Amino acid sequence: MPSLTPFPEVNELLTRLLNGVSAILGKDFVGMYLFGSLTLGAFNDGSDIDYVVVTESALSNGLVARLAALHEQIASLPNRFATEIEASYIPRKAFRRYDAADREHPHIDRGEGERLVQRWTHEEDWIVQRYVLHQHGITIAGPDVRGLLDPVSPDELKGAVSAILRGWWLPMVDDDYKLQKSGYQAYAVLSMCRIAYTLERGDVLSKLAAAAWMLDREPGFTDLIHRALKWQLSNDDIATTQQLIARVGRHLDGKKLAR
Repeated sequence: MPSLTPFPEVNELLTRLLNGVSAILGKDFVGMYLFGSLTLGAFNDGSDIDYVVVTESALSNGLVARLAALHEQIASLPNRFATEIEASYIPRKAFRRYDAADREHPHIDRGEGERLVQRWTHEEDWIVQRYVLHQHGITIAGPDVRGLLDPVSPDELKGAVSAILRGWWLPMVDDDYKLQKSGYQAYAVLSMCRIAYTLERGDVLSKLAAAAWMLDREPGFTDLIHRALKWQLSNDDIATTQQLIARVGRHLDGKKLAR
């Protein structure tokens, strides 16, 4: 497999994963595709490796167990990204477009304690992921990913992000429990930058690019955003983070951010 990224350690993992996954799935393997920061030009030491495997059909429990064992082996490698992998295994039919009635597929999260491949509910954020895959996805193996996906319109993208903002983020304006973890708080701030951009432009940027865009429009949050980019927020910043979430929530009333 040719070098797909500028990062040798990432390429090593992708090669091992492709060989292992395709061997386990056999004729059920359709293709393997990269998305996320690696395809948006924003990958760094704190990033994860996002990929999706498209399968011919829904996977049996036996195949899911074998994939879990493979991920355990990968996680034990002396590679700094070995536990920074997020992957989903989605049947061809369900992959084509998001369907709320068919959204439970095998998935693994990044992190030391998240090595179990399990059936996981893919929420509206997978409309966003499909958009990124269609626009920027990199084919590791298999047919061109664009032939497996229906295009996601700007209105569909905005609708998905609105649902995420309304259902997940806005409740944190009144309940700061999740924001008490500094890493999650930084993630929240950068997510607000991306959500605001998508709601205003109907497109997707990396967290870094969206933060730069937001800094130009919301000077009152400059310090918060700069420190979020360095993952240096604390509980003293929770109230300001909640203000930013509420500010971005104004998009749901059709109000744009200042410029």
